[in-house]
Amino acid sequence: MTLVQMQPRPANANPVPRTVDTAMEAAVPQVCDDMTVEVALAVMDSARTDLLLVCDEDGLCTGLVTQAQLTAFRDTAAYTDHVRLRAVLGDRGPFTSTFRTTMAEAEHAMRYRGLDALPVVDDQGSALGVLALAR
Repeated sequence: MTLVQMQPRPANANPVPRTVDTAMEAAVPQVCDDMTVEVALAVMDSARTDLLLVCDEDGLCTGLVTQAQLTAFRDTAAYTDHVRLRAVLGDRGPFTSTFRTTMAEAEHAMRYRGLDALPVVDDQGSALGVLALAR
């Protein structure tokens, strides 16, 4: 039996909400939006991941693509081997920032939008990682 010493918590102490920077996965591969769909799928295979952060030529995050999304696009009539990721992404966003967004806010936004993962960006828009819902 191990003795555990407990510290009393003051009744008026409000815990600081956890922000997304404490839960994001930073080791997600980042690729440029001018990469072709075929090359992106090959990068995913070699990195053994099912998602990629996509950035523009200035290094700003333009979105997130999943293996399922790219595979589904590859099976459409619009696909050619010259299609770039920027054509698959469409509009920029949604994103979350690291220090201003609490975990509760991010989780609510992801569930509301039906997202499994959300890019995390800094104040300049550079990708820092990905926040994913736990299964």
